[in-house]
Amino acid sequence: MREPAGGEDLWRRRLASPWWRGAMAMAAGALPAPAFPEPSLWWWAYVALVPWLLLVRSAPTGRRAVLDGWLGGAGFLLAVHHWLMPSLHVFIVVLALLLGLLWAPWGWLTHRLLHGRPGPGRVAAALVLLPSAWLMAELVRSWQYLGGPWGLLGASQWQVAPALRLASVGGVWLLGFLLVVVNVAVTVLIAVARARTVALAGLTACGAVAAGVWVWEPPAQESGTARIAVVQPGVVQGPGPRFERGAELTRQLAGRRVDLVVWGESSVGQDLTGHPELSRRLAALSRRVGADLLVNVDARRSDRPGIYKSSVLIGPDGPTGQRYDKMRLVPFGEYIPARPLLGWATSVGKAAGEDRQRGTRQVVMRLPGALRIGPLVCFESAFPDMSRNLVRDGARMLVVQSSTSTFQRSWAPEQHASLAALRAAETWRPMVHATLTGQSAVFGPRGEPVGPRMSTGTSAATVYSVPLGRGTSPYVRIGPWPVYGAVAALAVFCAAEGGRALRRRTDRPSDGPPDQRADQPTPGRP
Repeated sequence: MREPAGGEDLWRRRLASPWWRGAMAMAAGALPAPAFPEPSLWWWAYVALVPWLLLVRSAPTGRRAVLDGWLGGAGFLLAVHHWLMPSLHVFIVVLALLLGLLWAPWGWLTHRLLHGRPGPGRVAAALVLLPSAWLMAELVRSWQYLGGPWGLLGASQWQVAPALRLASVGGVWLLGFLLVVVNVAVTVLIAVARARTVALAGLTACGAVAAGVWVWEPPAQESGTARIAVVQPGVVQGPGPRFERGAELTRQLAGRRVDLVVWGESSVGQDLTGHPELSRRLAALSRRVGADLLVNVDARRSDRPGIYKSSVLIGPDGPTGQRYDKMRLVPFGEYIPARPLLGWATSVGKAAGEDRQRGTRQVVMRLPGALRIGPLVCFESAFPDMSRNLVRDGARMLVVQSSTSTFQRSWAPEQHASLAALRAAETWRPMVHATLTGQSAVFGPRGEPVGPRMSTGTSAATVYSVPLGRGTSPYVRIGPWPVYGAVAALAVFCAAEGGRALRRRTDRPSDGPPDQRADQPTPGRP
C-alpha cells in the first residue's frame, strides 16, 4: 500500500483539525465575493462554491458538516459585506455569525447527499435539493429585519444578457438556483466518478433552460422614451450646502426638455411643510426647468412625530401631494433592532442614534403627460418584491433615490447600482438609480445600461433618454415560483426522510422472537 506523501499527510491532518477546518470553511465560503461588483467576475460564480462543497462533503460526520456550513455562510456574508466594517466594526462579525447559521442545514444536506460514494439517485437529488436549500437560506435572510437581500448569489449576473432574460422569467431566485446547480454538478464531476453522467445531465438541463428562455420567451419591448435628469451633487458636507449644489445643477437643465428631475436620497434636510421657503425654491426650480422634481426629504416631520425619509414630487406650484415614505429601513444604519438589547452598537460603530419611522404603503406617482413612476428609497432596490408590486400597480418606470456616501471608497456604490439592472430585467421596466455621490446609473427594460454612469467622483446633472417598457414579464405575472418549487422539493424530501425513519423504527427487531415470548410462563405460575 502506498504511503501518503508528506504534503498529502499534512493536508489530511489539517482537515482533521477543527481549527484549521473552521478557517478553511470560512475562506471557502468567502470565495464567491469576487463575482459581485466591484470586481464583477461574473463567470467565477459558476465554480466559486465548489471548494466549499468539497470541504463539506468530506466532513467525517453530519454534525461537522453543519459547522462547516455555518462557518462558510459567515465567511460568505463577511466577504460580500466587508465594506460595512468601518461602520459596524466588530458587530458585523457578530451579525455574520448569526446569519451564517442559515447555511447550517445546507451543510448537513450536502453531507447527507454527497458524502462518500453516492450513487446516481443521491446525486440527482442533490442537483435539486442543494439549490433549494440555498434558496431557503437566501429567502430567510432577505427578511428586512435580518439585513435584507443584499448579496444574493444570482445578483452577481447583473451584466450577463442571457442571465437577465432568465431573471425576467424567475427573478434573481432562478439565477441563484441555476448557479448552485452548476456548482454542485462541477463538484460531482471532480469528486464522484460513478455519477458523472448525472452531473453532465444537470449541466445540460441548465443550458437547455437558458436556451429555451432565450428562444421562446420574448424580450422586453420598448414603447416610447422619457427624458430623465439625474442630479448628483457629489461629496458635499452638510444638508444646506448639498441642497445649494443640487439647486445649482438643476438650474443648468433649463431648456433641455426633460420630463423629470431626480435628486438623490436625503437631498433635502428639512421638512417642507415646516419650511415653506424650501417648497417655494423647489417650485421655482420646477418652473425654470419645465419639469417636476422628485426630491428626497430626510427630516423630522411637522405633521407627525419622528424622522422620515420621503420621496416628494414637486411641481411648478410646489409639492403635488404625492409622497412616499420609506418602508424598509436599513438595520443599524436607520434603526436598531431591539434597541434596548442591541443599543450598545452605537458605541462601537456608526449605528443610528435615533430610529427612523416607517411608511405604511407603496405609492405610484403620476407625472404630467401620464407617465407613472414607482419610487423606492436606497436599500429598497434590493427587494425584488417591492419593484414587482409597483409594476403590478401600474408603474412604467422605477426610480430609486440613494446615498452611499458613507461607503464612498468601497464596493458598495457599484454593488448598489448593479441591483437596478436586475430589477429592470425582472419587471420589464427601466430603473433610474440616482445617488448623492455616485454611482448613479440608468438601465433599460432589459437590464441594459442607458447612457453614461456617474462615478463617485462626479458632480453633475445628466440627462438620459430612457426607453420605456411595455407588457408584463413572467416574473411580475407569476411571482417567485423558483422559491415555491424549492419549498415543495424540500417538503417532499423531509416527508420521505420522515417516512424512512418511521419504517426503520417499525422494522427494528424486538428483544426476542414473538413466539418465544408468548410461550414463556408468567412469573408465579406453573
